[in-house]
Amino acid sequence: MRKVGIGIIGCGVISTAYLKAAQRFPVMEVRALADMRSDMAERQGAAFGLPAMRVDQLLKRDDVEIVINLTVPLAHTDVSLAVLNAGKHVHSEKPLGINVAEARKVMDLAAQKSLRVGCAPDTFLGGGHQTARKLIDDGAIGTPVAGSAFFGCPGHERWHPAPGFYYLRGGGPMLDMGPYYITDLVQLLGPVAAVMGSTARPKSERLVTSQPMNGSLIPVEVSTHVAGTLEFESGAVVSIAMSFDVPKHRHAPIEIYGDSGSMLVPDPNRFGGEVQVAKTGGEWETVPLTHGYVEGEFRSIGVADMASAILNNRPHRASGALAFHVLEVVEAFQTSADEGRRVKIESRVERPAMLPAGRETGQID
Repeated sequence: MRKVGIGIIGCGVISTAYLKAAQRFPVMEVRALADMRSDMAERQGAAFGLPAMRVDQLLKRDDVEIVINLTVPLAHTDVSLAVLNAGKHVHSEKPLGINVAEARKVMDLAAQKSLRVGCAPDTFLGGGHQTARKLIDDGAIGTPVAGSAFFGCPGHERWHPAPGFYYLRGGGPMLDMGPYYITDLVQLLGPVAAVMGSTARPKSERLVTSQPMNGSLIPVEVSTHVAGTLEFESGAVVSIAMSFDVPKHRHAPIEIYGDSGSMLVPDPNRFGGEVQVAKTGGEWETVPLTHGYVEGEFRSIGVADMASAILNNRPHRASGALAFHVLEVVEAFQTSADEGRRVKIESRVERPAMLPAGRETGQID
């Protein structure tokens, strides 16, 4: 099997996770790095033994077929459009764009050029979430009727070296963390039909306590607490809250309630984790995981799946269509809060195919 050539644009914090995980998948090979800040690209290039170059140079390379876009959210659309215009497939960090209108430009251009778009998160391909999907499909909790999804933390300014973008347009907990939860819910339950939301922004500035910006104040332009309900086309209704204003909590990340049992789904920002099921009137029982990609960091499995899909002429799982649907859902919370109404979701997407059970060889089918 030939290796599909990969380039990476954006060499910030998340690039390390991608570069390490990419080494696990023989179907692809990272061949070049670029960043608008040349020192960042050179640092990562030295760390991983890869050539660092300007963005325009990377886009001209004939040995790069897929470009991973790891820039900040405000740059996602422009960089993805440049990649597509260079005749290459693109896999973007989430979100696909800072809004639906921007993301639609990417999807339309890809369709015109017959190129593929992929997008994070790809954590739903991990063994914890694939096991939960199989259990639901096999009827382990009956027909799903409801659920909950919860993320809460005091804010990323506690740990991130440059946290400002999390609080500017294109940031906030729903755009930052919501895609993990909503993508997993869509692969478990199917597409979302409507959203109702409420939002809050209790602070106009945040105090940074991480290095090197410790003591700095950063402006807040977006809602930092977003809550509401997701109405799925299947009829299931899920309560959701994403927040940068929660000191501590005891909520499970995702719970799914069926008409004959309930399920605890692990953290959708991780690949593994424990899946538990409780039948009606019974106690929680841990279910053995049926799928691989559990222990460790596999961030880039979505890119490997795209590479395999290109070679085998099949749909890839962490698709632009999935990310577009999730982005429309994410955006709808603020629209609902601003306009005081239930927002219908126009896009629909099929649930991505499950990965084969029991496999963790680096091979994607």
